[in-house]
Amino acid sequence: MTVIKYQNVHVYQHQTQNFTSPTEIVVDTNTGRIIDSATAKVEETVDFAGKYMMPGLMNAHTHITNSPLAWSSKATASQTKSREFCTAAAMQNLQDLLANGVTYIRNVGASYDIDIPLKVMQQQGFITGPHIMTSGRAFTITGGHGADSGREVDGIDEVTKGVRQALKIGVDNIKLMVTGGVLRNGETPDDIQFNAVEVQAAVEEAHHKNKTVAVHAQGGAGVKEAVRCDVDTVEHAFEVDDETIQLMKDHQTFIVPTMNAMYAIYRYGEGTVPDWARQKVIVNIKKHFASITKAAAAGIPIAMGTDAGTPYNGFQTESAYELELYVTKAAMTPAQAIDSATINCARALHVAEDYGSIEVGKKADFLVMAANPVEDIRILQEEKAVYQAGVCVHSCPDQN
Repeated sequence: MTVIKYQNVHVYQHQTQNFTSPTEIVVDTNTGRIIDSATAKVEETVDFAGKYMMPGLMNAHTHITNSPLAWSSKATASQTKSREFCTAAAMQNLQDLLANGVTYIRNVGASYDIDIPLKVMQQQGFITGPHIMTSGRAFTITGGHGADSGREVDGIDEVTKGVRQALKIGVDNIKLMVTGGVLRNGETPDDIQFNAVEVQAAVEEAHHKNKTVAVHAQGGAGVKEAVRCDVDTVEHAFEVDDETIQLMKDHQTFIVPTMNAMYAIYRYGEGTVPDWARQKVIVNIKKHFASITKAAAAGIPIAMGTDAGTPYNGFQTESAYELELYVTKAAMTPAQAIDSATINCARALHVAEDYGSIEVGKKADFLVMAANPVEDIRILQEEKAVYQAGVCVHSCPDQN
């Protein structure tokens, strides 16, 4: 066990949405938690010389078994969808996430349920990467969105049994595809797939075991259906109106915007992403960004998620770039964007007792940088020191 005092550092506080005057925190590396500096027996001191410390980024929507560049590569579909490819891609993606400041993810759809054993391997130190909240394979109707790698279930009985089976193998979260989407031909974001009674059955089973439910819902009717069924988070939310906002307030629903999933296809997808998919982006992107702007302005809690693994939307600086989009395209302040990737994400995922802020008793996962991201959110896309459990794991400063 080593007790380390990190001193002379500005620490981000979500309560004030700003950084403190230079202060100190003390970490017990045995437990990986922040401890009370007044009673700590410090063994090592590190001076950060006036730098800025904030909680590690949390990304609530990743697909670690996907390759975001597979669309532009010469690899065949059978190669990129094999268990071997998915496993190797996931391990590389986890390393990239951590190196870019993401210390916690919720994976919301993994081929072959690969995120479940990878979570165990990360916890035991066999691989490096963020902490992982798992979903295994996402749930979809027969032939529905994500059917190629998901669990196809139809009707209350199959949904109920499927959720129980997923919980049995160790998922932390249930992911449901309630509407159609962009990257499957023959459907639209407005298509309702799971009906309300099916969604309600899944929610009841998951919540009974204190597990969360994330719902892919893009069109307005699907978003409303999901919220009425008391899901924890709505992913994407292309269409949000006044009625939806009131429903979300009543049900305390979080939105995970995944704005870069649309923007990356819009900017880079021409000629590689199929035209039928890109046309759906062109039709929906303005509506999507306007809906996120409206929801954020109305006080709906936003939890950062990127949909990492979709075309040209990867696992490196994209999490930080998602925050830039919240500022430039959804009229959020830099501090609100930071909160979306820290305390809001922790609350949405029901892990705020351990993550999301720098406080005594919480996990010591944090970032240290030379400049203040409240003044310029783009700073988070630059090089920064990354700490897990109070120990530097990337871009470590010279502490001699």
